[in-house]
Amino acid sequence: MAWDFSTEPEFEKKLDWIREFVREEVEPLEVLFPGCEFLPLNDERRRIVDPLKQQVRDQGLWAPHLGAELGGQGFGAVKLTLINEILGRSPWAPIIFGTQAPDTGNAEVLARFGTQEQKDRYLQGLLSGEIFSCFSMTEPQGGADPRVFTTRAVRDGDGWVITGRKFFSSNAAVASFFIVVAITNPDVAVHHGASTFLVPADAEGLTVEANHHLVGALPHEPGHSVVRYDGVRVGPDALLGEPGQGFLILQTRLAGGRLHHAMRSIGVAHRAVEMMSRRAKSRFTQGSALADKQLVQQFIADSYTELMPFRLAVLHAAWLIDTVGEHAARTEIAACKILASQVLKSIGLRAIQVHGALGTTDQLPLVNVLLGGVALGLADGPTEAHKVNLAKMLLKNYDAEDPELPSELLSVRQEAARAKYGDLVTSVPSLPDSP
Repeated sequence: MAWDFSTEPEFEKKLDWIREFVREEVEPLEVLFPGCEFLPLNDERRRIVDPLKQQVRDQGLWAPHLGAELGGQGFGAVKLTLINEILGRSPWAPIIFGTQAPDTGNAEVLARFGTQEQKDRYLQGLLSGEIFSCFSMTEPQGGADPRVFTTRAVRDGDGWVITGRKFFSSNAAVASFFIVVAITNPDVAVHHGASTFLVPADAEGLTVEANHHLVGALPHEPGHSVVRYDGVRVGPDALLGEPGQGFLILQTRLAGGRLHHAMRSIGVAHRAVEMMSRRAKSRFTQGSALADKQLVQQFIADSYTELMPFRLAVLHAAWLIDTVGEHAARTEIAACKILASQVLKSIGLRAIQVHGALGTTDQLPLVNVLLGGVALGLADGPTEAHKVNLAKMLLKNYDAEDPELPSELLSVRQEAARAKYGDLVTSVPSLPDSP
């Protein structure tokens, strides 16, 4: 089966439109409304943002991550990658196109596991771009490890009562509803004992205790919250999927989210390479332009040679999803998740160095590239955990061999060659006489 990342000419025209639209119309929002991407629109922001969203809808590009039957475009993963690598250039672009995290992942699990009533209540609001959501999974004492979760949901009549505490629940301060992961059966493995619930933000007993901000974030940004669920009572219609299906929903959501992060990281890194290149050609020091310095040239070359294979790895994972299915791309998605953090950190650091002291200030977005790479190494599971899981998946493809005689040992290979071709040659190895 041939690898093919190409798209039809009509879609290429769409990509050209997105590039110009993001550069000319969306990127100015970064300085016009800094840090306001996830705030509910006030009248001032709405006057500018709503018409931009309408232009995206008019182009048939709104919510491209979902199928057409759910209000999206049904483009598939490869086309979504080509779109998202452009949108990754600007923090406002995903908002304008209806593809912002964590709402994309939340919308996908709602579309897949939600009842029609749940879709009508929650999904439609996400697709309209009028509300935000929160995925509330991580816990203070256990990080992202669901095996040590203490948040419980117990049956009460035909409903449930949720009690526990969650950490790093992104956008909780502005969310209209929460997807909460809770243990419903502590007597079985978490793969069968966790469930997910849809909880409205105004539910009695739900308290956002604190908002934590990443370094460099502005005070008005929603941040990442500590949320307490103190006997939150919900009806049977709050259960997303079936009881005990929480881990499946969790993995389904996070797998797609990890690849979406990688898609957007391509655009973030590419913008940093562009900034580095322009600065190198513009700054004159020590008798010549920075672009003439071999170390700076190495920075640019190393950054590009890291970015290109990363981009191809993401496209390959997306192609596998489109042609075979997400299950066939598990190792590739894990690799992309690991690479995204590494690429952003290394390219961000080089771009800062080329810009000098100015690169470390809030006057340029480069520190955010570097710290974004650090944060991405923790989001949706730490890099170290993904490396362990990736290694386990890869090792399943190999059998153990003689610990004293590795299969690639020369004597072992010679014996195998002798068994296969020994009757046709005088000796193994068979060498010509010296000239």
